[in-house]
Order: sequence, then structure tokens, then C-alpha cells
Amino acid sequence: MKTLFAKNTDVVKKWHVINADGMIVGRLATKVASILRGKDKPIFTPHVDTGDFVIVVNADKVRFTGNKLENKLYYRHSGYPGGIKQKAAKDIMKDSPEDIIILAVRGMLPKNKLGRQQLKKLKVYSGTEHPHKAQNPEILNLN
Repeated sequence: MKTLFAKNTDVVKKWHVINADGMIVGRLATKVASILRGKDKPIFTPHVDTGDFVIVVNADKVRFTGNKLENKLYYRHSGYPGGIKQKAAKDIMKDSPEDIIILAVRGMLPKNKLGRQQLKKLKVYSGTEHPHKAQNPEILNLN
């Protein structure tokens, strides 16, 4: 038996639309990360980008369980001493709800060049409209 490794030329990338209306952030992020990595395909290879493009609409209607909307904090650091900043999830949802999904998915992808390349295939929009109609995306129902 031989082990087959996918090459970049073998991969056919499709586009998928996911409606995030009423979905829980973490559960949505795990499914999106799996599609971005290509783990749902039989040709999955860990060191090759075999994943598809994902468009998430209605990002402003995702929900958190429990009291996470008020209590969950997101941190970032400027690189300077004392440069840590924190922001609550409800403030991020008010300012830019797309960032909540991007941060959740980023944490589930590999922390290397391949993970950054896979994250670029994620497109998140707070409304129902998106500018990727020309790619004929397939609508995924994750509920």
C-alpha cells in the first residue's frame, strides 16, 4: 500500500456560505476551521492547503452560551512593557462582530504559514449580503 499526498495542483477549491444566525460561536468556529483546513475531504493532507473558501453571513447574530457575552475578555499586546489591552466580547460585538468569528477560527487553525494562508480563505460579513456571488457558493446548513 502507498500513502498518497495531495499536491496543490490536485486540490479543487469550492466556495461555501454559512448563515451564522443563532449559532453558538465555538461550534460554528470548529466547523468553519475544519472546512478551511480540508478535513472534510478524502484527500486531506496536513501540510497542504486542501480546504475550501468559507463565507459567513449574519455574524452579528451569533450567540454566546452562559454569561460569556459580558464576562469573556479578548487580549492583545502591543509588544511594549505594560502594553496589554483587553476588550469584552459585548464591546467587540458592538464595534465589529466579524472579529469575534475570525478570532475564534484563528485559534483553531495551525499557528504557522499554512494556518495564515488558510485564514485568508475566510470571509465574514455582518449582514446577509456578500460580494462573492460570482463564485457560485454552495449554501451549507450546519444546524
